[in-house]
Amino acid sequence: MNKDVWFMKIALEEAENAFKSSEVPVGAIIIDERENILVRTSNQKENAKNPCGHAEILAIQEAAKKIGNWRLEKCTLYVTLEPCPMCLGALAQARIGKLCFGAYDPKGGAISLGYNLYKDKRLNHRYPVMGGILHYDASKLMSDFFKLRRPNYNKPIY
Repeated sequence: MNKDVWFMKIALEEAENAFKSSEVPVGAIIIDERENILVRTSNQKENAKNPCGHAEILAIQEAAKKIGNWRLEKCTLYVTLEPCPMCLGALAQARIGKLCFGAYDPKGGAISLGYNLYKDKRLNHRYPVMGGILHYDASKLMSDFFKLRRPNYNKPIY
């Protein structure tokens, strides 16, 4: 099995935990250069009443504490949903080594919206990005979550 698929499956486990906790099902993990999992997180916006409680932000904070350095240059983040602009910016601030994400998010994903901070030459850190890893699985989990909470989800508007 491809290592990126393997790690995304672990991030999906975290997203499922978020789903069970009534959080938007986004999961994230950060691995080090030896491919050891440093942290596993999921969204905590609702339960923590924290607008910055995105899985990516929590993972960055926890990984930095764990390695004793805010620079995560030798680390890779796997997250089940394309990061929002806040999270993409935080990844640049953390000097992440690489970003891998699952489902694309045309309504809120920074890259889909054209905020390509990860490759902006005006910033002092750029990093590679790979999207669409287990896109269907991550997207289905998200759709299932919102179908349960929004009675008119995906119904045509006349």
